[in-house]
Amino acid sequence: MQKPQRRHFLRTLGRGAALASAGSLGLNWTQAFAALKPLGQPRPFDFAALKGEARTLAGKPYVPPAATLPASVSALDWDQYQSIQFRPDHALWADEHLRFQAKFFHLGLFFKKPVHMYELANGQAQELAYDPAMFDYGKSGLKAGDLPPDLGFAGFRLNFHTDPVRDVAAFLGASYFRAVGGEWQYGLSARGLAIDTGMQQPEEFPDFTAFYLERPAPGSNTVVVLALLDSPSISGAYRFAITPGDVQVMEIDAALYPRKQIERIGIAPCTSMFQHGENDHRMANDWRPEIHDSDGLSMWRGNGEWVWRPLTNPPTLQFNAFADENPRGFGLLQRDRNFDHYQDDGVFYERRPSLWVEPKADWGKGSIQLVEIPTVDETFDNIVAFWNPERKPQAGEEWLVGYRLFWGADTPAHLPLARCVATRTGLGGVVGKPRTYFSWRFAVDFAGESLLGLGRDAKVEPVITVSRGQVETTSARPLEAINGWRAMFDLRPGDDSTEPITIRLFLRENGRPITETWLYQWVPPAQADRKPY
Repeated sequence: MQKPQRRHFLRTLGRGAALASAGSLGLNWTQAFAALKPLGQPRPFDFAALKGEARTLAGKPYVPPAATLPASVSALDWDQYQSIQFRPDHALWADEHLRFQAKFFHLGLFFKKPVHMYELANGQAQELAYDPAMFDYGKSGLKAGDLPPDLGFAGFRLNFHTDPVRDVAAFLGASYFRAVGGEWQYGLSARGLAIDTGMQQPEEFPDFTAFYLERPAPGSNTVVVLALLDSPSISGAYRFAITPGDVQVMEIDAALYPRKQIERIGIAPCTSMFQHGENDHRMANDWRPEIHDSDGLSMWRGNGEWVWRPLTNPPTLQFNAFADENPRGFGLLQRDRNFDHYQDDGVFYERRPSLWVEPKADWGKGSIQLVEIPTVDETFDNIVAFWNPERKPQAGEEWLVGYRLFWGADTPAHLPLARCVATRTGLGGVVGKPRTYFSWRFAVDFAGESLLGLGRDAKVEPVITVSRGQVETTSARPLEAINGWRAMFDLRPGDDSTEPITIRLFLRENGRPITETWLYQWVPPAQADRKPY
């Protein structure tokens, strides 16, 4: 599932291109698009029509999107592509005094599949034509007069009236999209759908092949985007209602139409990057102490349990499925928001948004699935989490699914228990005593309101279970630096296996849980590398 340099695309493509609408609500289509070279005639359209189109598409054999770009566009390198700048005066809705503007990305580099772009207004959809006049081609080597008039677009981004330069959301490549919260910092991505992620066969990446941008009402803080999805296995219709803010909210409704049985479908997939952190030093070969867009998977299970699973960069692909029924929410979060822990004054990992998924209705039985792929550096997304329903989609069915995405520094769901704020690992043993065997130390910090009233003599105990091995040297004690508590223990593998060991931990006081459940998967090193020093 890795997509090279996904993290940097939208941060550095802030100079992308867009299209301007010259019309107003009072103008007819010919007047409104006289300067925009519309393609074809406007047609009646809404979300119901899009669902019908997706259903019809699923009943036909899959046809891959055309990707026959001019050689000059297809051969663009990174620097050439970056030099293509959007002309701000061509933004869609730029002259209509609305709170949103839409700007389109040029094709090239990794984005070679054209997508159709429409404006949707008064129940009518009008396709928008590519026009070289929308772009300043800079040092790309491209010349406007040499490009075909039907070249098309790669995607689009949205600006909100609070900042005409920095975008609040962007849709670019396959079915990927991103958004920002109040920190105005891009980070992890979402996708429309994931197919066969983390399996033996190649992963399938569905494409958004058409976008319908609905002209927002004057003064509205919400913009609606419809999208058509297609792939060899499935087609679908998506409706996004996007509301920027300190926590940006996306209301998503999707209708999915499988062409065939899908072995592993991923609903609401979140895609991120984890190279190394406090808990995992396997690839900590950089001068920066930590490098990651997200540091953990948070789950609010259907039975009310809160679970925190720190992310890792494993030596081999790791797949975990957390069975559940009607989950209340899940997401990839960036809980550590301390600059000193990253020391990166260029991409600011401490500002990366968290992404929380909230189902709008019961999702039934299934599992939240997590795939962790080894990565050597920060230019590859190597983490994905999604919901996988227990029953596999079958050809000819209609699947309706709705959920909300929340992008920002924190999740909207209130955690009543103390939460995990740090996980640290290292060699086990007792300081000052010779180590006669190998063990691994875990120090897990918790903070939150449920711990504030506890005195130093409170009867707090760590409740630890492991899938194998022996737990030693356990403790739980106050940690005044964070107004919380620290649990600590060593784990002795007990055998030579390098198969992962699953560990669960929570703090209990007088028989009642006072923290969320910390869940971890540790991969013991090979026997030759188990040096007690």
